[in-house]
Amino acid sequence: MLLDGFYGLMSWVFLGLLVFSIFCFVDAVMRREDAYRAADKKTKGFWLILLGVTLAVNLLVPGFLFLRIAGLIANIVYMVDVRPALIQIGGGGGRGGFRRGSSSDGPYGPYNGGR
Repeated sequence: MLLDGFYGLMSWVFLGLLVFSIFCFVDAVMRREDAYRAADKKTKGFWLILLGVTLAVNLLVPGFLFLRIAGLIANIVYMVDVRPALIQIGGGGGRGGFRRGSSSDGPYGPYNGGR
């Protein structure tokens, strides 16, 4: 009886880890590649591989708690360190991910009419 409750709790924990992994991976996909370099946070490919492997472990490998914990650490590092830096740079892809500029802003800054 006690073990049934424990297994039920652990299944909810693993479901939470899966949802967290999905969110981190999708958020990393939505960010611009140049924002990773500008924030000096490795590359987008690095984070996509790391978070993708974490997502695959959570989806496909039912055991291996050690791999899930390592993946959780990677997700936490992304959420606490990388994502805020990308948002601050203006990494796009999210609600606060890119800055809204003037209608005269070009790709390299505001257009001043050649003055």
